[in-house]
Amino acid sequence: MDVLVTGGTGFVGANLVRALLADGHSVRVLVRPESEKRALVGCPVELVAGDLLDPASLRRAVTGCRVVFHVAADYRLWTRTPEALYRTNVDGTRNVLDACARAEVGRVVYTSTVGTLGISKDGRPGTETTPVTLDEMVGPYKRSKFLAERVAEEFAARGLPVVIVNPSAPVGPWDVKPTPTGQMIVDFLKGRMFATLDTGLNLVHVADVARGHILAAEKGRAGEKYILGNQNCSLAEIFALLARITGLPAPRHRVPYAVAWLGALFMAGAARLTGRPPRVSLTAVRMAKKRMYFSPEKAVRELGLPQSPVEQAVGDAVEWFVAHGYAPPLPHVRGRGGAGS
Repeated sequence: MDVLVTGGTGFVGANLVRALLADGHSVRVLVRPESEKRALVGCPVELVAGDLLDPASLRRAVTGCRVVFHVAADYRLWTRTPEALYRTNVDGTRNVLDACARAEVGRVVYTSTVGTLGISKDGRPGTETTPVTLDEMVGPYKRSKFLAERVAEEFAARGLPVVIVNPSAPVGPWDVKPTPTGQMIVDFLKGRMFATLDTGLNLVHVADVARGHILAAEKGRAGEKYILGNQNCSLAEIFALLARITGLPAPRHRVPYAVAWLGALFMAGAARLTGRPPRVSLTAVRMAKKRMYFSPEKAVRELGLPQSPVEQAVGDAVEWFVAHGYAPPLPHVRGRGGAGS
């Protein structure tokens, strides 16, 4: 066994597993007994039971592995128990990296997020070195990932060959849960998107993110960070792209930030009473106040990160969601090349 992937049942992890298998690697995937494994259908992998908070299971999982991809994370923008995110994302990362250090793993790739990076005040896209502090992190998910990234840097400083990758907003196939960006696409396909906010994201094909992980393992410099992204798009531009691909109408109205904040505040109150996640969290609205624009130039230059057209990424996501019953069949989907399903 030469590769271990944590989080292999998730969106990015499952696409990484498929890319590794296509490259001829033997792959081991860490799974909890209750993990949903639909994203790994048809993948000839070794499933090993374990948990990020069980160090003994992690030591068993990394045994004999040359490369470890630590992709697993608790990705929730709303939770009644934020301390659970810190346990999984911070303590779990420390446990994984400690197991890798003890086993003298040859290379580790830690999956962070662009959410931990700074955003330039002058409007330029953020980079791996844009200044940022913990106080700028919005919500427990971002704060926990920021702290987990510091753990990865600590291990790198102590000699563990760990490379950090910061994916932006991946889109594409095998978004089983789906992610917030994927859910936005599903809601559009179901005709539930009536308005936009004045915000923006950096979109990237999930297949490019998976390939970026592999390139980071092969070419990345230990202790360095690499943004795995592609094109910066406003929310209005994303919906216009979806409209071109699907033939469905794009939202015509823009919701003022204050109105969105008040609506999310009301839903947060209801969520506290019912225990059910709000349709739109306050954290998501607060995050949307800034355009999450970033530059992948370093990863393109040093790793050779692919830059598949964003239209292809969104189109592949649309086709996958429709084919797997997340949204009704479309009147037509304009022809494009795909990156796989």
